[in-house]
Amino acid sequence: MNSLDWAVLIGYFGVMVAIGLWSHKRVDNVSDFFTAGGKMPWWLSGISHHMSGYSAVMFTGYAGIAYQYGVTSFVTWSLPIAIGIFIGAKLFAPRLNRLRSRLHVASPLEYLKNRYNIQTQQALAWSGLLLKIVDVGAKWAAIATLLSVFTGLSITQGILITGVVTGIYCTVGGLWADALTELGQFIIQLFAGLAMLLAVMSKLDGFSTLWTVWDKLPEGHADPTAGPYTVTFLMAFLFIKTFEYNGGMWNQAQRYMATDSAASATRSARLSAILWLVWPVVLFFPMWCAPLLVDAQKPDASDSYALMTEQLLPHGLLGLVIVGFFSHTMAMCSSDANAIAAVFTRDIAPTLSKAARGWSERSGLIAARWTTVAFLALSMAIATQINSPTFKDIITVVIKWVAGLMGPIAIPFMLGLLRPFRKSGPTAALVSWAAGLLAFWLVNYPVNWAVEGGVPLQYQVSVPLAVSLVLYILIGFVKPEDTPERDAVLTRINEGDGDDGDGTATAAVIPAQDGGPAPAPQPRG
Repeated sequence: MNSLDWAVLIGYFGVMVAIGLWSHKRVDNVSDFFTAGGKMPWWLSGISHHMSGYSAVMFTGYAGIAYQYGVTSFVTWSLPIAIGIFIGAKLFAPRLNRLRSRLHVASPLEYLKNRYNIQTQQALAWSGLLLKIVDVGAKWAAIATLLSVFTGLSITQGILITGVVTGIYCTVGGLWADALTELGQFIIQLFAGLAMLLAVMSKLDGFSTLWTVWDKLPEGHADPTAGPYTVTFLMAFLFIKTFEYNGGMWNQAQRYMATDSAASATRSARLSAILWLVWPVVLFFPMWCAPLLVDAQKPDASDSYALMTEQLLPHGLLGLVIVGFFSHTMAMCSSDANAIAAVFTRDIAPTLSKAARGWSERSGLIAARWTTVAFLALSMAIATQINSPTFKDIITVVIKWVAGLMGPIAIPFMLGLLRPFRKSGPTAALVSWAAGLLAFWLVNYPVNWAVEGGVPLQYQVSVPLAVSLVLYILIGFVKPEDTPERDAVLTRINEGDGDDGDGTATAAVIPAQDGGPAPAPQPRG
């Protein structure tokens, strides 16, 4: 990088902070901070949903997969996510929106204390919080790895710089700042991705590279599945990502909750799915061509995209592409930070402190901002340990830990929204959650060590979710726990579009449980 590249990078950071400060004026209460007061346009929600779904791991871990195996990087990653979001556009998006418009919640998990009980809510909240600290830590490590390639900064310095800038805008502006910065980041990434695509094509055969390059690439590079990324892995990943990207990891759920109606949430999901289907192809094509242009230095080829960028792009454009790396990571990390702050201040803190149950709007907003800072700090501390023997490497954390542990957390949360699973109550939720976590530990450690060659990756990530799913459904039949109160919650979530036509959500009459106050009817926003 030279001074021009640094100017682009510093200018980008400055714009992100400025957007956060401008968004501060739109945040008056907790609802604004966590769900944009239900006033976010569907198209902005859709772009934000897409941008908050991936990070610089795309340009490190998945770039390595593209370098080594080719097209399978798209077929077994982005394609199943697009399909999963299309499925969830009608199945989950409108129901998640009704959580806000009808039950008047600011956190995705707030409804769980009435759908199940307070113990289930706390189990899912705490386990998801701990997983997200590790997940976001992997994202910080990925972007710091790229920054070190281009600038020579240490991993710790890179983590600190990106974390502090992200912390400023998402703490000040809440979900509005997240969405607006993600819109700006999407525009930047659009130009950066196209610049890289054109640079690669001009280096090879021009526009005809799109169809002539396949005969020159290593054998098997055009195969839809390759290496450990088999058809079984593809089906498992589709199953997992359908839950994760429709709200199972909370931050995407907030995008649907932030729109003005259930119909808008559905449109938002469809836009995000289209972007997932089209845009990653533009990003991946240069990565598929990378074996013809650079020799990766790392065993997992995670440095291939960075090396190619240095070789092909002039200064200025180099800085723009680096900004593109940052844009995805900061989008995902800031959205996760907002979601975790919502869960902690709305779900966890009130059970730990009597004072938290009586927070005023101002006190709740201050607590939300401090929680965001604390989460970012913890995830940055974890990021410095990502390459330790405990975690092994970035892609291991992202694929194995997050995909494997997400299922047991998401199953009770997501299926609890659907009427066909009304008989599955607290017992089904807690047993499926605990058994899924146990299954993850078994297939990744004791069983993995005992099996020659180790347990295949597709089973490491899919078995925990499968165990949770089967037990959740089975226990619901064996020990049904549907009650009139729980049925009332499901009725509010499942019926109608979520609005009464006058811009005011119908008051939800939800009984309190376990000493928790029932949400009070109030106008949306």
